[in-house]
Amino acid sequence: MALVSATRRVARLGRVWLRRTLPGTAGFENSRRLSKWLLLGTTIGCVAGLGSVFFYGAIQVATHALLSGISGYQPPGPAGEGAAVVTPIGHRLLLPLVTAIGGLVSGLIVLFLAPEAEGHGTDAAIEAIHRKGGEIRARVVPVKLIASAITIGSGGSAGREGPAAHISAGFASLLGRKVLSSPEDRRIAVAAGIGAGIGAIFRAPLGGAVLAAEILYLHDLEVEAIIPSLIASIVGYTIFGGWFGFEPIFGQHASLSLGAPVQLVYYAVLGVLCGVGGLLYARAFYRVAAWFDRSRLPRWTRPAVGGLAVGLLGLAMPQVIHTGYGWVQVVMTRDGVLAFSPLLLAAIAAGKIAATSLSIGSGGSGGIFGPGMVIGGFVGALLWRVAFGHVPGLPAEPAPFVIIGMMALFGGIAHAPLAVMLMVAEMTGTLSLLAPAMIAVAASTAMVGDETIYRAQLRDRASSPLHRIRFSLPMLAALRVRDAMEPISVSAAESDAVRDVLHRLQAMSSAGALVRDRDGQPIGTVTRDALERMPEADGQSPVSLVVSPVTLHPDQTLEDAMQELAQEGAGVAVVMQQDRPAGIVTSRTILRAYRSARERQDPRGPRWPPDPGSAR
Repeated sequence: MALVSATRRVARLGRVWLRRTLPGTAGFENSRRLSKWLLLGTTIGCVAGLGSVFFYGAIQVATHALLSGISGYQPPGPAGEGAAVVTPIGHRLLLPLVTAIGGLVSGLIVLFLAPEAEGHGTDAAIEAIHRKGGEIRARVVPVKLIASAITIGSGGSAGREGPAAHISAGFASLLGRKVLSSPEDRRIAVAAGIGAGIGAIFRAPLGGAVLAAEILYLHDLEVEAIIPSLIASIVGYTIFGGWFGFEPIFGQHASLSLGAPVQLVYYAVLGVLCGVGGLLYARAFYRVAAWFDRSRLPRWTRPAVGGLAVGLLGLAMPQVIHTGYGWVQVVMTRDGVLAFSPLLLAAIAAGKIAATSLSIGSGGSGGIFGPGMVIGGFVGALLWRVAFGHVPGLPAEPAPFVIIGMMALFGGIAHAPLAVMLMVAEMTGTLSLLAPAMIAVAASTAMVGDETIYRAQLRDRASSPLHRIRFSLPMLAALRVRDAMEPISVSAAESDAVRDVLHRLQAMSSAGALVRDRDGQPIGTVTRDALERMPEADGQSPVSLVVSPVTLHPDQTLEDAMQELAQEGAGVAVVMQQDRPAGIVTSRTILRAYRSARERQDPRGPRWPPDPGSAR
């Protein structure tokens, strides 16, 4: 208990210091705000980089112990992580057993320790940003790391970006709860964690940072998250690269370029094919997930069943198990892709869709970003293989088609075209293909429409619960808590009876009271409304049962204050200045301050919001 108390005290002191030193300011480019995010972004980036190092190492250990150690199969790796050496499966009949055991163990860990760690992770992080104020349970971090490493290391078809994003987003959520008072800042911290984790594990800091802002919406950007994500992503990338090297995952392809104008037509066709492939990927994934949800199989057995099916599929096509990045490296060369028939390349792309749907849709843990790029790479290889020797102006090597296929398929279905283009460019060491990639990604996005692989995405910021206040009451961002603060007229001890405090509030015509603990320290506020709603039988209960812990700083914006009150379901908050209560703020005083500011700006304008009068 002493340790918990000390931890809470340190967190409280850190929060007070942060508010006092770097108060909230309007505009995400403000120098004080940048200073704050330089500190917080660096902290998030350090954890993202170290978390990615541990996660990557855990995947290697699990792969060596399970897939290689038992079935005798070592998947080929991309150029930046070793040579793409293709080896046969040593003990073929053991492969389905390994994938089934991996799914079983992963499923049990997730089910009994943190059920929200199930699946690919990115959707859960997006959901936390939009619906939960950036709230992710701390235990998700180690559970996601271990479960995903076992899923991938046993041969499950999954990517490592989703878990990496979930791990760093989980820490960012914990950090936000401890030191950030603004719901908006906590959301941005979690978004920065997503970008830092993905940017580090893929060695693509710019793409990861832009992804954090782009992946939250179908048709919008979280612009406030870009700079914090850039800081966190660069730090995470530096730490991960310092451990494993800075070589792009798929090696350097700087010599690639657009060879002839006619190639733009081919890339447009590739974009259409990738759009169709993205739709098939998303629909298959969620249909398989829905089938497992409807099935009568015990929940803990579903990942094992999915793993068994993936292992059987891997016997026919080993390219569909594990991450598959090494096989993308293989088909980037002419000799590599010519070793496959067009029919086999199409089968591998379809098989990767099925294997990922079975591995993750059954309840396993891992990402869907990486498999999406692998599928797109094989769609590009398929088109080059079919066109080779038959159409004029075709690139001499399949690498441009493979790279742009990776960009187009997942960039379209994830509604993150800019981020995915930048990320794949960083992963392949070339920016020279961005022009044809724009054609392909535009065609893919047009084919996809409003369908998405991330179901937690919202249409735009106007659809976000925490952005609605900003759009409906824009002046709140220019007003401060001190503009709506009123003196404290009623104070109560945490042990005071509900009935007594209510009588005092009614006598003073006050909307709320400050509540103190036995040491005289403020612990929150209680509203007259909340006390009046309590049953008569609870009149002698201590007022501490209905205390709201929301605290604000005089320099916070009323936008932040309104969001925090809405998130906590509170109607009143105490304003702290220099560790002392300076006043209280209620929804009524906030609306009055807003109305007064509107009248000062335009005395002839409509009186909105209407005078709240005696509303509490």
